[in-house]
Parts: sequence; C-alpha cells; structure tokens
Amino acid sequence: MIEIRGVKKYFGEVRAVDGINFTIKRGEVFGLLGKNGAGKTTTIKMLTLQLKPTAGEIFFEGKTILSNEILIKSLIGLVPQHLNFDQDLTVEENLELHARLHHLPKIERLERIDELLKFVELEKVRKSFVRELSGGMKRRLLIIRALIHRPKILFLDEPTVALDPQVRHKIWELIADLKAQGITIVLTTHYIEEAENLCDRVAILNRGRLVALDTTENLCAGRSLEEKFLALTK
Repeated sequence: MIEIRGVKKYFGEVRAVDGINFTIKRGEVFGLLGKNGAGKTTTIKMLTLQLKPTAGEIFFEGKTILSNEILIKSLIGLVPQHLNFDQDLTVEENLELHARLHHLPKIERLERIDELLKFVELEKVRKSFVRELSGGMKRRLLIIRALIHRPKILFLDEPTVALDPQVRHKIWELIADLKAQGITIVLTTHYIEEAENLCDRVAILNRGRLVALDTTENLCAGRSLEEKFLALTK
C-alpha cells in the first residue's frame, strides 16, 4: 500500500528523519512508536504531503507522491494530534464544510454525515457547537471528519492523547471497527499498551532512525513491548 525508500527530512542541521525504509500493508494497523523528537510526526507529515522529503521516495500503491499529489490526497484521511475545528460552527456544520472541501455532491454528503454521526454515536449533538463537546466526543468527531470522503488510508496522530482510560478504550473499539472495514491505518502513539492492543506491526523510531520493525508478538518475544521500546530508545 505504502512504500518508503531512504526518506530523510532535515531542518538545517537537525536530522528529524534520517534515512528510513519500510512498507505498510493494505488493511493493517501500522504503529509508529518513539519518544518526543523521534521523528514520528515528521514522518506522518511527509506521508500526508504536508512536508516534502529532503531525500528519498514515498510511493502509494506504486505511485510516487511527487507527481500524483491530487490522487494521493483523495486516498488519505488525517486525524491530527491537535484539535483544529471551527469552534463557532456546530458538529454538523464542521462536517458539512469538510465534505464540501472534498467536493461531495449534496445528497451524498448529507447521507455520509448521517452515516458517520450514527457510527460514532454523535447524532444527538449534531446541532451543538464543537466547543460544547467533551474531549472524547471531539476525538470521535476528528476521526469521522477525516473519513468523510471514504479514504483508503487513515493517519491517526496521537488519537487518544489526554483522554481518560474509558474514553481511550472507546477510541480503540472505533479503530478496530475501521480496520474491519478494510481501511489501512497508520497510528502514532506514546502509549505502549495502545500499540500492543491495536497494531499488527510496529516501527520504533529513535533520533530519526528506524531501530525496529516487526509484529507486536515478535517484538514482545521474551519481554514486554515497553521493555523492548526502552532498550531501543536509550
């Protein structure tokens, strides 16, 4: 689905990403783990065409991002780490705006908004302003906003940050449902147990470099994933 070959991203003397190589398979939940500054968010920004690599190549379904930007943008959905709604619009209006930006016809976008609100149990707050929602509701709204145009690949950048454990588990259930629908998911997280519960494979980044890539079962062989992570990111 996605192939990264020798990708680097430098900011002056800072090597945020320093020559990484990996593939992401269709339909899997692929985790990116690393401490702050490891290169996770920079990698996500390159994969979602927010940043251009300093060097290396990125392919989506065999097509390079450099010459297929419009097509690739139609394939991906992004759930950012920070909330970026228009707080003066309602839940429904925020989704309507996003659907219009993706040029969905009126009947299709109305049906899609209804479908997604039901999917995450937000029908009752569709007329509420976003600022009135709880943290968990806002996270669910972020996810369905990214799904409005039916992307094949969903990028989740710290989707459960600052949420309490109960709400976090609801988001986990939502991610599992999306995987069951065949959506490829790329997840960055600071929570080791989140990667263990959700990811088919995990890539561990340290100082911009890929230091491990395997299934969670193989990475945990003989020790916990947290122990493995700490050993690789000293």
